[in-house]
Amino acid sequence: MALHPVVQAITDRIVKRSRPSRGAYLAHLDAARVQGVQRSTLSCTNLAHGLAAFPVNDKLKLKETKKPSIAIVSSYNDMLSAHQPFHYFPEVIKQAVRDVGAVAQFAGGTPAMCDGVTQGQPGMELSLFSRDTIAMSTAIALSHNMFDAGLYLGVCDKIVPGLLIGALHFGHLPAIFVPAGPMTSGISNKEKARIRQLYAQGKATREELLECEMGSYHGAGTCTFYGTANSNQVLMEFMGLHMPGAAFITPGTPLRDALTVAAAQRAVAITQQNGNYIPVGHIVDEKSIVNAVVGLLSTGGSTNHTLHLVAIARAAGIVIDWDDFNELSAVVPLLARIYPNGDADVNHFNAAGGPGFVMRELLDAGLLHADVNTILGHGLRAHCAEPFLDGDKLYWKDSPAVSGDTEVLRPASAPFAPDGGMILVSGNLGRAVMKVSAVKEQHRIVEAPALTFNSQEDFMHAYQAGQLDRDFVAVIRFQGPRANGMPELHALTPALANLQDAGRHVALVTDGRMSGASGKVPAAIHVSPEILAGGPLGLVRDGDIIRLDASMGTLQALVPDAVWHARALATADMSPSHIGMGRELFSMFRHVVGPAEQGAATFPLPSPISTTVPLHEGADSGDIMPGSDEDFLVKAEP
Repeated sequence: MALHPVVQAITDRIVKRSRPSRGAYLAHLDAARVQGVQRSTLSCTNLAHGLAAFPVNDKLKLKETKKPSIAIVSSYNDMLSAHQPFHYFPEVIKQAVRDVGAVAQFAGGTPAMCDGVTQGQPGMELSLFSRDTIAMSTAIALSHNMFDAGLYLGVCDKIVPGLLIGALHFGHLPAIFVPAGPMTSGISNKEKARIRQLYAQGKATREELLECEMGSYHGAGTCTFYGTANSNQVLMEFMGLHMPGAAFITPGTPLRDALTVAAAQRAVAITQQNGNYIPVGHIVDEKSIVNAVVGLLSTGGSTNHTLHLVAIARAAGIVIDWDDFNELSAVVPLLARIYPNGDADVNHFNAAGGPGFVMRELLDAGLLHADVNTILGHGLRAHCAEPFLDGDKLYWKDSPAVSGDTEVLRPASAPFAPDGGMILVSGNLGRAVMKVSAVKEQHRIVEAPALTFNSQEDFMHAYQAGQLDRDFVAVIRFQGPRANGMPELHALTPALANLQDAGRHVALVTDGRMSGASGKVPAAIHVSPEILAGGPLGLVRDGDIIRLDASMGTLQALVPDAVWHARALATADMSPSHIGMGRELFSMFRHVVGPAEQGAATFPLPSPISTTVPLHEGADSGDIMPGSDEDFLVKAEP
């Protein structure tokens, strides 16, 4: 089917907007290529250090400088449930790579913090900046120049974006992302939300809340709601960086391990030495980024990706903004209902058809670019597949033609909503993102007096003191990346939901973040520019009438212009947020971080390479486009 004209127009706009920085990026990519294995540029002393501790047979392969060497970059730790399964992946990968005549080395580890553990705690103020820390850690792992491709082991919120940003700064290397999968389903998300609201009302004890939470988060694997972590996995599928259908196969199963083996061996196959060179810098292009945004919108994914996808795109020299998200959201239908946009979890979503079903529906509707490069070659349709095992043989079948549960997953011809449910709101308070896919129509317009707070703790004190039983718009200030690292403000959700359920007209406006688990209360988040960058949110005073209108895209303080412009920006003492729990170590990030709409990134766009830097021999960019390799997937009944 022909590509939707809005998708085409936005893609063309992104290509034009990105031309200088994308051109600079591709020049950097080509300059980094070498003829032969990457380690061939190392001196004998360099190489001796790089293989000194390796097993004899692997050392011989590395010494010959002929066989590809695959880097393993892992975010393993055994506190983070989603990443705990990665502890044994390196040995599986090393053996799988040996079996096809190559070598794999554990190149390095990256940090991996859990927002679920740090939520509402001082450590959450390191969370957003951990993304760029992970990108830098990835660069350090790859800086030895020993490697011809990379396998990136990560799942959760800032971790996959950080790994991909790091990988893109080594865009001349092929890259495959290797997930660990979700934990098995626990108590229902609806029950979890009910207990949380009861606890916020003082009608459930801490012991009851803890038992509920442990019934939900109960084992190894990703949390099963559709927050940022699982949105990451969907995006890797839509960008063609996973083995098809790898996202939501549970840990510790034969199918999970078979997919890890397949990813390892595919990484070898797409190295330059093996004649089917597919560098990650040519997979992640303007079309691929548009596909990722469409995939996010069609599944009701996390608003955090209005930051992370922007930062990922920047790493590849591609410039996107919230207008792109907003205009795509208007034409991309909502095909999935996964908590918090429904009751199902990601295991239920996957069983109903999963990412491959959604991808196929969107391709058939002309809402995705089919003509993109992926780890399988050229063409996205090869990723509309789900994996199976016949004994120990891995094979793929086409994604199901019909949804297994139309309460969870629907075709493009009969969507849950005609739009993606993520919109841009703007006005004299700045520009902000709203996720409305879980917000009922009657709550999408709120006009009420402002109540200003300088932290979510201040808000919760007022709530617990019974001071908020009224209509209001909560303006939570000084929560942007420059102020305190832009922590997620999860603690507000149950309290605001209780007030809304009691019949109050409430909304949230903040220059901070809400996670992918934000739900039914209207919230204008990521207000940009933030107050510390001169943002007008600092002009709001208690009692100002704020109009938040999702239908018209309005975020407005209804204050006379003369009064508004006569005001000075509010101030706050942010020093308590800059000391303790390691926050002082991140002061450099707060000083250089960019606006939320530019991804809250701390690194610059690629700039033109010096004309005095020679390209390596064989760095002809015309020979890097891969041919079709869709037959890599065995699509047959066993």
